[in-house]
Amino acid sequence: CCFFKCVTWRSRSFYAALFQMMKVINEECPNITRIYNIGKSSQGLKMYAMEISDNPGEHETGEPEFRYTAGLHGNEALGRELLLLLMQFLCKEYNDDNPRVRRLVDGVRIHLVPSLNPDAYELAHEMMGNWALGHWTEEGYDIFQNFPDLNSILWGAEDRGWVPRVVPNHHIPLPENFLNGSIAVETKAIISWMERNPFVLGANLQGGEKLVAYPFDMQRPPISGALRETPDDAMFRWLAMSYAHSHLTMTETYRGSCHGDDITGGQAITNRASWEPVVGMNDFSYLHTNCFELSIFLGCDKFPHESELPLEWENNREALLSFIEQVHRGIKGVVRDVEGNPVPNATISVEGIRHDVRTGGDYWRLLNPGEYRVTAKADGYTPETRLCMVGYESGATVCSFTLAKSNWDHRNTTNTK
Repeated sequence: CCFFKCVTWRSRSFYAALFQMMKVINEECPNITRIYNIGKSSQGLKMYAMEISDNPGEHETGEPEFRYTAGLHGNEALGRELLLLLMQFLCKEYNDDNPRVRRLVDGVRIHLVPSLNPDAYELAHEMMGNWALGHWTEEGYDIFQNFPDLNSILWGAEDRGWVPRVVPNHHIPLPENFLNGSIAVETKAIISWMERNPFVLGANLQGGEKLVAYPFDMQRPPISGALRETPDDAMFRWLAMSYAHSHLTMTETYRGSCHGDDITGGQAITNRASWEPVVGMNDFSYLHTNCFELSIFLGCDKFPHESELPLEWENNREALLSFIEQVHRGIKGVVRDVEGNPVPNATISVEGIRHDVRTGGDYWRLLNPGEYRVTAKADGYTPETRLCMVGYESGATVCSFTLAKSNWDHRNTTNTK
C-alpha cells in the first residue's frame, strides 16, 4: 500500500528521514500543518513536532489543544511510526474531505511529537533487538521518570489540612532549584512546552506491554490512606477505555499479558500506581498543568518488524482518532469581566471534585455526563457559581462566566483616587 512507503523504519539515519517525511506532509497540506521544535536533545538534535489545525501557529479561543508524544524511550519504535502515519492520514483525509477528519482538524489544535528522545533512538536502531539499549537518554535519564515529584507535595499538604487554603490542588509549582538539579535537557524542554500550550488532553505512546495506564502513577504512602486514584478517576477510566476498547486487539487479554497473567481484568486498562508505581510525566502533567495525560502501551514487542506496521496501523487507527475526540467531553467557556475582557488565571472549580483548572481567558474541563455546580473565581473578583449540564452528545457544553470586581477591590480602587 502506497500509504506506507515513507516510513523511517530501516533508514540509515532515522532523524534525517523523520524530518524529511514531516516536510513532505507539510508541503502536501501547508494550510493545516506546521513543523516546529520543542527543544533540543543533549546531542543537539531538534525534537520536532507537527501541529495539525485549521489555523496552524495560533491558539483559537474555544478550541482545545491535544498532544500525542512518542519515543520517550528510544528503543520503543512503534509509537513513532504510528504518529508519522497519523500525520499522513489526517493530511490525506482532510484533502479528500473526510467529514470526521475535517471536524477533528477544524475543531482541535493537534500536536504530534514522534520522538522525544532522538539520540537514544539512533543508538537503539543500530543495535536492534536489544530490549534495554536506547531506553535512556545519552546522559542516562529515563525521561518519563525524570519529572519532579509533585504528588508528595500535594499529599503532605493534604495530611496537614493545607489544601486548598495554603497549597492549591492544581498547578503546583516546580520545587525550588529543580531545574538546576539532575534533570535531562529533554525533560526541561518538555516541561517548558507543557507550560507554553494550554493542552487539555494527551497521551504518550510506549511499548513493552499492551494496555492503557492512567494516573495516579505514584503510590501514596499508607499513612495517607494508600489512595491511588486521582479526584478525576472516573474520567481517567473513561479516557483509558476509549482507547483500549477502540483498539482492535488490546482487550483480547485471555492469553495473559506480555509478562504473565492479565492484570487488567479483561479491560486492558489499569491505574499505574496499582501496577508499576513510578514518579512520572503523567502525574506531573495533571498536578502542574490543566492537561490529563495517559500512557498507551502499544504491544509486547518494542521494535516490531516493519512488515507488521500495516496491521499495527489498522489495530490502532480508530483508537488514535477516538481518543483525540474525547477532548470535547465536558465543559468549556470563557471567563470575562463585566466589560467583556477575558480574565486570565481564573480558577474553575467543580463541586465534589478536588481538582481545579486554570483559565487563560478560555478554559476546558474534562467531565463525564452529569450535572455539575461550577464556580469561577479570580483575585479581585466576586466568584460566580453556575449549574452546568454535560450531555451524552458530542461536543463540550459551553459554560461561561462574567465576574464583577469584588466590593473590597472596588473600595480599594476608590480610596486611592
